[in-house]
Formats: sequence, C-alpha cells, structure tokens
Amino acid sequence: MVPQLNQSGLEKIAAEVGILLLQRKLFLATAESCTGGWVGQSLTAIAGSSAWYDCGFITYSNTAKAQLLGVPENVLNRHGAVSEATAQAMAQGALARSRADWSLAITGIAGPTGGHRARPVGTVCFAWADRQGPGTAETCHFDGDREAVRMQSAYHALQGLQERLSITPC
Repeated sequence: MVPQLNQSGLEKIAAEVGILLLQRKLFLATAESCTGGWVGQSLTAIAGSSAWYDCGFITYSNTAKAQLLGVPENVLNRHGAVSEATAQAMAQGALARSRADWSLAITGIAGPTGGHRARPVGTVCFAWADRQGPGTAETCHFDGDREAVRMQSAYHALQGLQERLSITPC
C-alpha cells in the first residue's frame, strides 16, 4: 500500500494535515480503537498541534465506545465493533463531545487473533465526519503483522482526512 511506511511518514502526513486544518481554522478530534492512540500520538508529535488538534478518544472496548463516544448499543450488537456503522457512530460521538470541526475514527482487527471469515485479521473500518453532514466511512483490509496493520490504519486515516480537507475551501 504505502512503501516503507514508518513513524516519520506518519508524522509527515500528520504535519500536512495540521497545515490544512490551521489554514482553515479548524480543529480535529480522533476516535481510535485498534490503533490505540497512534494517530493522536502522530498528531501531537507536531510542534504547535494544539492550534488544530482538540482531543482524542481511545475506546478499545465496546463499553468505552458506548460510554465515552455514545455509540448506541444496538449499533454494536447489530453491526459489531468492526463495522462502518460503528466507525461512523464513533466519529459523530467525537464531534459531539469536543469542540472539533472534523473527526476521524478507526476500528478494526489488528491481530494476530480475533479475525473470522466475515472479518479477517487486517479488516479496519474508518469514518471521517465534519459538522456539515453525516460523513463517510469505508472498510479496508491490510496485510502484515499487528504493528503493520496498525501503522497502515493510522496512515490511511490521516490520508483520508487530508483528501477530504483538500477539497474543502479555505
């Protein structure tokens, strides 16, 4: 997917996202599950990120998703934690519980266990939302070990936000 992805690459795209947010005077909130705060860590590695990064939620368990982000129990029960519906609810919950203008959410199965036929290891769901609409979601499948899946997920989430911000006028 991304050649030789590493922490420097994550911080580079995080800085690019930060510039776009700063130019537009917007704030970001993150809601992470399988990445465990890796996106937030990459964002806060950028000096001055407090000018555009509001907060991050690490909601690894279903209970945390429900309690901290307001993900409805029926969404978790019907669609599962690793679903576009859950990712969208996480993104909306991050917006509702912050001053952010944009949010991104990640939930997936990093492995090495936890996968099954319908959702194998490497399945990750993403959502991006702003206060202007319902947002978008997508599901990807990444190859590699746990660290590789998590790193690719963090990069993809930032790349998706970068693309969405790039089409948003300043």
